[in-house]
Amino acid sequence: MDYFFRYKYLAPPSTLFLTAFFLHSSQPRATMAVSLRWFSVGSLLLVLTLLFISVMASKENDQLVQSRFAEAEELQSSKNASMADRSEDAWNEHAVHDPEEVASMVDLSISNSTHRRNLGYFSCGTGNPIDDCWRCDRRWYHRRKNLANCAIGFGRNAVGGRDGRYYVVSDPSDDDPVNPKPGTLRHAVIQDRPLWIVFKRDMVITLKQELIMNSFKTIDGRGANVHIAYGACITIQFITNVIIHGLHIHDCKPTGNAMVRSSPSHFGWRTMADGDAISIYGSSHIWVDHNSLSNCADGLIDAVMGSTAITISNNHFTHHNEVMLLGHSDSYTRDKQMQVTIAYNHFGKGLIQRMPRCRHGHFHVVNNDYTHWEMYAIGGSANPTINSQGNRYLAPANAFAKEVTKRMCEEIGTWKRWNWRSEGDLLLNGAYFIPSGARATASYARASSLGAKSSSVVGAITSGAGVLTCRRGYQC
Repeated sequence: MDYFFRYKYLAPPSTLFLTAFFLHSSQPRATMAVSLRWFSVGSLLLVLTLLFISVMASKENDQLVQSRFAEAEELQSSKNASMADRSEDAWNEHAVHDPEEVASMVDLSISNSTHRRNLGYFSCGTGNPIDDCWRCDRRWYHRRKNLANCAIGFGRNAVGGRDGRYYVVSDPSDDDPVNPKPGTLRHAVIQDRPLWIVFKRDMVITLKQELIMNSFKTIDGRGANVHIAYGACITIQFITNVIIHGLHIHDCKPTGNAMVRSSPSHFGWRTMADGDAISIYGSSHIWVDHNSLSNCADGLIDAVMGSTAITISNNHFTHHNEVMLLGHSDSYTRDKQMQVTIAYNHFGKGLIQRMPRCRHGHFHVVNNDYTHWEMYAIGGSANPTINSQGNRYLAPANAFAKEVTKRMCEEIGTWKRWNWRSEGDLLLNGAYFIPSGARATASYARASSLGAKSSSVVGAITSGAGVLTCRRGYQC
C-alpha cells in the first residue's frame, strides 16, 4: 500500500502540459507574435515528449501494480500454506522429513573440518577432545554455553539452547503433565524458544508421564546432583537440536494412556511408553554426553524412525539388559540414512547386550571401553555399516560369550556382505570380533565421523565417563 500512496497525488503529464500552455499564453501579445513560429514548433515537440512520457509512465505503473499484486498473492499463499501445515501438526514441524538431506549436511560438515577447534589455554591434555574443550576452565559456571561448541561426531552440529536464555529449574515436582508449573523441568522443556536449562539445587525428579521435549533445548545438570528416576523418562520426538548433559537417569518405568503437553500450544493423548531412559524418535542433531544411565524397563538409549545426526559420548552405562537400540525394525528402510557416533563411553558392570544393536544405518563406534557384557557387545541386522575403531573389548569369563559381535541373521551368505570392521581395537581375555563385507576404507566413509585414538589410551580418555562432579570455581 505504501507504493500506491507515494504515487497517488503526482500530477499526470497532460496536466503538466496544460499548466505550461496557460502560463505561456498569459504573456503579452507582442511577445507572442515574435515567437509564434518557435512556439508552434516547441509546443509540438513538448506535446510529443509529454505524450511519450505519459504512455511509458502508465505502462510502468501498470507493471508495478501487477507485480505488487502478484507479490501480495504469493505472500498470502505462503502464509496460508504455512498456517495449514502448522494446524495439521504443529509439534511435528522439526521432524526428520528427509534423513538423506540431514546425512549429507553432516557429511559435508565433517569433510570440511580439518581440525575441530582451537583448544587454547583451556586444554588440560586429557586426550579426550570433548573434555579438553571445556572441563579445564574454572569459570565453566559462567561460560556454560561454551559446551555447545565442543560436540564431535555425527551430532557435532547440535546447538541445543545455546542461542537462548537460561532457565533455572527450582521445583522437582511433576504434578500435572498437561499444565506444568513454572520452575519445573517439564515447564522448561516444552517451551517454543531456545533454552539452556540448569538446576538450582540437587533434586530427584520423578516424572508422572514422558518428558516430551521441544526443539533447541539443553538440559545441563552440571553443578547439581540431578536424578530423573522411578517414573517416566525423556522422549525426544519429531524435534531437532537437543543436548542432554550431566544427568543420572535410572529406574525408568512404562507410563502412558494419559494426556501430556509437548508445547505451550499442544497436548495430546499418549499411549503406553516402553520405559526407555532416552527415546529418540524421528529427530536430528542430538548430543547425549556425560550422563549415567542404568536399570530401566526397556532400553537406555533408543534412536528410531529416521533419527540421525546423533552423538552419544562420555556416558557410563551399567546394570541393564538391552542397552542401546539404533534402528526401528528390519523393514523400516528410512533408517538407512541414520548416522550415529558412539564415542568415549564406558560400558560397565551388569550389562548384557546391545551396546549397540544396529539396523540399516551407519555407526561409528570409537574409543569406548567395554569392560562387561554377558551375551555380546555389538549386534545388528538388516545390513548396517559398523565401523569399530580404537575400542577396548574385555571379554567375560564365560567361554561362550567371547565374541564381540552378533548378527541377527542365520544365513551366512547374507551377513558376509555386511560392512563390519574392527580397526585398532584392543581385544582382551579372548575377545574376538568377526569382520565382514568390504575391507576398503571408502566403504566406511559414511560411518566415519572423527579420528580414532589409539586403544591404549582408552582407559584414560573414558575415566571421566558418566556424570562429573562440578563445583563452582573449580575444574570439573
